[in-house]
Amino acid sequence: MLTSNCHPDMIIQNHIINMYGKCGSLRDAQEVFDVMRKRNAVTWTSLIAAYSQNGQEGMAIKLYFDMLHSGFMPDQYTFGSVLRACGNIPAIGLGKQLHAHVIKSVQGSHLIAQNALIAMYTKLEQIHPAFSVFSRIRTKNLISWGSIIAAFSQLGYELDSFHLFKEMLNQGLCQPNEFIFGSIINACCSLLQPEYGSQIHGMCIKFGLGRDIFAGSSLIDMYARCGFLDSALTVFHEIDSPDVVSWNAIMTGFSNVGDTNQAILLLSQMRLLGLMPNDITVCSLLCGCANPSAIWQGKHLHSYVVKTGFDVEVTVCNTLLTMYIKCSRLDDAFIMFNEFRSKADLISWNMILGACTQQNLHQEVFQLFNLMGSSFCKPDCVTFTNLLKACAQVTSLEMGKQVHCCTTKIGLELDMFVANGLIELYTRCGIFGSARNLFDCLRNPDVVSWSILISGYAQCGNGEEALKLFKTMRNLGVKPNEVTFLGVLTACSHVGLVEEGWQLYRNMEKEYGIVPTIEHNSCMIDLLARAGRLKEAKAFIMQMTFSPDIVVWKSLLSACRTHKDVDIGKWAAEKILEIDPLNSAAFALLCSIYSSAGNWEDVGHLRKLMKCRGVRKVPGQSWIEVKDVVHVFSAEESLLGEIDQVYAVLEGLYLHMMDFAHLLDWKTPPFGHYCV
Repeated sequence: MLTSNCHPDMIIQNHIINMYGKCGSLRDAQEVFDVMRKRNAVTWTSLIAAYSQNGQEGMAIKLYFDMLHSGFMPDQYTFGSVLRACGNIPAIGLGKQLHAHVIKSVQGSHLIAQNALIAMYTKLEQIHPAFSVFSRIRTKNLISWGSIIAAFSQLGYELDSFHLFKEMLNQGLCQPNEFIFGSIINACCSLLQPEYGSQIHGMCIKFGLGRDIFAGSSLIDMYARCGFLDSALTVFHEIDSPDVVSWNAIMTGFSNVGDTNQAILLLSQMRLLGLMPNDITVCSLLCGCANPSAIWQGKHLHSYVVKTGFDVEVTVCNTLLTMYIKCSRLDDAFIMFNEFRSKADLISWNMILGACTQQNLHQEVFQLFNLMGSSFCKPDCVTFTNLLKACAQVTSLEMGKQVHCCTTKIGLELDMFVANGLIELYTRCGIFGSARNLFDCLRNPDVVSWSILISGYAQCGNGEEALKLFKTMRNLGVKPNEVTFLGVLTACSHVGLVEEGWQLYRNMEKEYGIVPTIEHNSCMIDLLARAGRLKEAKAFIMQMTFSPDIVVWKSLLSACRTHKDVDIGKWAAEKILEIDPLNSAAFALLCSIYSSAGNWEDVGHLRKLMKCRGVRKVPGQSWIEVKDVVHVFSAEESLLGEIDQVYAVLEGLYLHMMDFAHLLDWKTPPFGHYCV
């Protein structure tokens, strides 16, 4: 038309804008719109629809308000496009404003506008306004019913979606299509009710949709999630010409139950039929390989991913990363991450940071975080939570303070996950003032916040403060969890409140429905043993439903040394050595008990036994942090490269101590004799 000097009229130009919009050529559509001398409501609506359909929701909404300012009134098609754009942003306030425009408009009562309102409120997760709009529609069509049934199914009101489906059938005005069946089947899937799904399956067949691809894919997904893979496979074989979505549904079903071989066999069949898998296919298969027994299938799939070029997809790379991490193949995970690091997203960084944190690779966590700073990804609350956990594990206060500063700068300090990580860091480092100040700044501390602080006070010996905090927590109506009770029982143990500890232990299950675990039982044994009630502690162990672990026996043995109970101490040591025959702590504690009681013959026998078994006492370690580097000291070993310098400084300090003792006219230094 341009080369023929033809001057198209407004109707043709509107069609051209509509064509460019459907082809995704927004620039061309905009150019045609800009050169038009005359425009009408259809012109504006065509351009708004073009932007809305191609993911440019902000521009579509801007054009809508420009249209109003130009004096043109929107019709039902305009409302349909702009409401779709609003639902995709999403923006509740704007959605309500547009709803008001629909009500005021003459065209607002049209079914297209009303159905668009239901769809918008569904995307905004506002079920009550959506149902209110639906209820006011006098003559509902199939789209109206499908929209509201999908809304209830997607937003967690599955039983209500069944009631609406039944009401639609009872009215008999609309026959359900494959999309309505898809929504109802998804509701069955969410409820994990295969018997409902079987009835719906029968209705699909009755309405002639038993071989439909859309309904069939939903049925496959439902049966697979409910564990009925044979039924899922039967539905799959009944579908006329299954597409990639159908193949993905059945492969995902087998992958989710760990039947990787069957899933890979289906992939081979799919390729033989000429269908090309997509990134969803690959991701579902890799998820099935995320356990050590299927790692070799996962490696073969990794090779397939590289050959077919799917490794350019970040979602596929993240799934591969997850597979290696879950299989405890951290070396492979690092190789994988380094290969796609240039295009890694925030999920990728958080996954590799989380894996390093779980494996106690603290130095790697800090190095990765520094590398992340040079990428386009900005850290979020998950990133900082992993970083703070690493700082807390090595009690790196200086690094933790730097992380705290970063979270404050970007406004994440009071995020619940970050705040809990900071509180845990400060309590582990013994900086309770900072921990308490941060806790007090939280508007509504959750049970994790309370539990961390209570446990921190308890473990550092401040049992009174821990119990006081627990009382405040209960008064505020915060329900304690298992970790809270571990902290409180530990506090009772340190303070020596045996009766209070007994009462809390009994009330755990009675008042809060928390079944005591082996850790809670260990706390009770420690409580009784510390208080010198060793016979009660022994009786408690004898009636435990759990098999006592080595921690339980060590608590009892340690208390026996304190209270010089040879008989129970010997019994506890024997139990430890049954579990771990080379446990040096058991030998050392029992030697201490015998020596305190004057049983030197037994001490000698134990030392001979240790020598015979090759038991060597594990040397203690201590560490300090200097300029973000943790230096470890160990008795009997020179773990530092600068150990000679350390001893030289210690020698100098000893000489200063000698001078100080001489000035005060002490016969011997009060600190004893120093020996290198």
